[in-house]
Amino acid sequence: MLRLPSVPVVEHWDVVVVGGGPAGAACALAVRQAAPGARVLVLDRADFPRDKVCGDGIAPDALDVLAGLGVDPADVTAGYPAVPRLRLRSPRGSTVERATERPSYVVPRAVLDARLITAAQDAGAELRRRTVRAVTFRPDAVEIDGALTAGVLVGADGAESVVRRALGVPRNRDDQLAVAIRGYAPEPPGQAGVQVITTTEQRWPAYAWSFPIGDGRANVGYGELVSGGATRAGLLQGLTRLLPGVEPAELRAHRLPLSTGVPRQPDGRVLLAGDAASLINPLTGEGIFYAVLSGALAGQAALLGGGAGAAYRRALARRLGRHLRSSSTASRLSRWPVLMDAVVRGAGQDQRVFDDVVALGLADGRLTQRTLAAAVRRLR
Repeated sequence: MLRLPSVPVVEHWDVVVVGGGPAGAACALAVRQAAPGARVLVLDRADFPRDKVCGDGIAPDALDVLAGLGVDPADVTAGYPAVPRLRLRSPRGSTVERATERPSYVVPRAVLDARLITAAQDAGAELRRRTVRAVTFRPDAVEIDGALTAGVLVGADGAESVVRRALGVPRNRDDQLAVAIRGYAPEPPGQAGVQVITTTEQRWPAYAWSFPIGDGRANVGYGELVSGGATRAGLLQGLTRLLPGVEPAELRAHRLPLSTGVPRQPDGRVLLAGDAASLINPLTGEGIFYAVLSGALAGQAALLGGGAGAAYRRALARRLGRHLRSSSTASRLSRWPVLMDAVVRGAGQDQRVFDDVVALGLADGRLTQRTLAAAVRRLR
């Protein structure tokens, strides 16, 4: 009997998303919202729930994006109280604490990511555990590991993105790359309802954070630029110096590709979202807002097939272009601690300046004339 060689079965999907974090889940939600019949597959190398090294802070603007995708913000934040205040400390010691225009939330990523990927599954996306190893580009599709094809592939697979490497996009330069260490610790006395971001002139630019979860713990961490010669010992020293008395457990480190090094989104059928696209705020290390926004924009563009890359690039430019230019400019200006000190003092005297600074660091705000004028006045 003649035996024919077996031919591997290749599944075809309209959109395959690599990475099931906030960017990947938002992408899947956006595709299914725009085209309820679209076949969407999300691949992740881990099972959910799973931890992800992060500050866990969720700005209200991120919840707005999720609401636009049909996800109730109350379901995202259930069990975690609002955090209505923010305290900032400048490198030279000036401090401001005020109520933010709208409260933020602190939800551990083990909880947040599981909730978002469940919402994507409820919307009709499929989730599979898989470590992607090979991406092949074809004129009419993208092939994944020789087993799957996609009309469009979205890389939402984080700072070490396999999809980004397959595109030939280099990693950020060391001066566009931060490294941070994070753990959970008992909430410091008097910090309930207050997110804390504190900086120092030592090893500047560097900062520490302490974000209360609401269950008696706080997410605490410290980060600095790779170009400054960051080491684990140095990160631990920085954390101890800026948050004295805080003793977190199970400290883990991760890299932060900053938006000062955002690569150009290429044309074609492969898109990058979230950390994979270097969408991390260079002033605060915030990335969840960028992740859900870029994921949503990628999902909307993904239905265009070969035209997806160009459409997504235009959408990112319209939505974030001016903000990213502002945050990059502010990041360069922040290298002068005296200027940072002046901005914080200005925010302490004017709620509007404070709101502008928060929007620039946690959402899609811009470097306003009001903020610059307030800094100049304090410098004088």
